[in-house]
Amino acid sequence: MTTQDDLGSVEPAGDQVLAAASAGTTYPVAPGYRVKVRQGPGTNYPAVRTLAEGARIQIRCQRYGQSVSGPYGTSDIWDSIGPGQYVSDAYVRTGSSGMVARRCTN
Repeated sequence: MTTQDDLGSVEPAGDQVLAAASAGTTYPVAPGYRVKVRQGPGTNYPAVRTLAEGARIQIRCQRYGQSVSGPYGTSDIWDSIGPGQYVSDAYVRTGSSGMVARRCTN
């Protein structure tokens, strides 16, 4: 079962995004979900592992990709948590409907 939170459209200023990314901020994965980590920003990419329920992730950077619906709405933002490791932002509680980290360059 999935529910949708109204996260609003408040987004941090650019300096706040960079500060959060560099400060090692972690974000919780939606409760009750074991989220697949994929090689790229879409469900068509192979899964490389699965996050445990209750996992917290550090977002290294973000990029746009396939739109996915999850417990925190529908999003085309994908969170990079390591080289070749992406999680749909629709399953991560960032407190924002926009990007909270720098944009991935590759």
